[in-house]
Amino acid sequence: MLDSLSTAVVELDEQGCVLHMNAAAEHCLAIGRERAHGNLFSAFERIPEILTDAIAATAAEQRGRHVRECELAGGWFDCTIQPLPSQHMLLEFYDLRWQLQQSKLQQREVQTGMMDLLRRNLGHEIRNPLGGIRGAAQMMAAELNGRELGTLAELIMREVDRIDELLARFGQPELECSPADIHFVLQETTELLRLESAESVKIIHDYDPSIPGISLDATAIRQLLLNLLLNAFQAGASEIKIRTRVDYDSAMLQPGCGSALRLDIQDNGCGVPESLRSMLFLPMVTGRRDGTGLGLALAQQIAAAHNGLLSYAPLDTGSRFTLRLPLERYHG
Repeated sequence: MLDSLSTAVVELDEQGCVLHMNAAAEHCLAIGRERAHGNLFSAFERIPEILTDAIAATAAEQRGRHVRECELAGGWFDCTIQPLPSQHMLLEFYDLRWQLQQSKLQQREVQTGMMDLLRRNLGHEIRNPLGGIRGAAQMMAAELNGRELGTLAELIMREVDRIDELLARFGQPELECSPADIHFVLQETTELLRLESAESVKIIHDYDPSIPGISLDATAIRQLLLNLLLNAFQAGASEIKIRTRVDYDSAMLQPGCGSALRLDIQDNGCGVPESLRSMLFLPMVTGRRDGTGLGLALAQQIAAAHNGLLSYAPLDTGSRFTLRLPLERYHG
């Protein structure tokens, strides 16, 4: 019966060794029951100190405790610790994947909403005056054709066009979706990265060949992926790993949509400063002096236009960006 529960359940003996655990606990702790049985729970991989301290305090005081947001080998979990007779202990782990993804989806709505607001304000406050500046510069260039001041007027026109193009990038993506092989899109993107970067970067491909062709805007997704790969390169990464899988349990999935494409881009670069992580997908947020602060905001906008989600996770060394796109939406 315990194996039918989605909640991970572990019973410890008086020494803190595993007596029983269900199937969900195997995922939670990333260890099989046979291997875990009789071994000290605190010695398992990635058991946080806050959890072992709470288990010890519960054993000493014989009073239940609740530990929030523990990062274990299988992800993030809330844990309830209850004392049992004979100094045994019952641990229950509640998977937080859904809550964390729901939170990220809510953040996505705020991020894309801010992009839309910024686009409208920029269009009104900047693009209209730019038109007047360009028109005046065009008249000067025609009047001063071939002279030094005429060259400067042409420079003004080019710079105005560059700013106008930059502002146009704030627009909501208008997708032109068609069936595509995501791995072919990834191949094109990695080739573009090699053309963009003079230095060699090792790229590791870990693809799931069973992923079906999906309907997407290949140009927009290529732009999103290239942005992530360039960010990794500019963060000093010497190795980038690209991984694709099918995710069958995601909070972003709508009713009737049974699976999602999960695409991870992981690098060993310098990572994202902690002060920027909570604002990473907002416009005008950048950790580089020469950065525009638009790349990740636009990437999130492209993901949202596909009913997807782009998220970030810090690693011990480097970063991992994850793109999720609902697969069932594209079947047909």
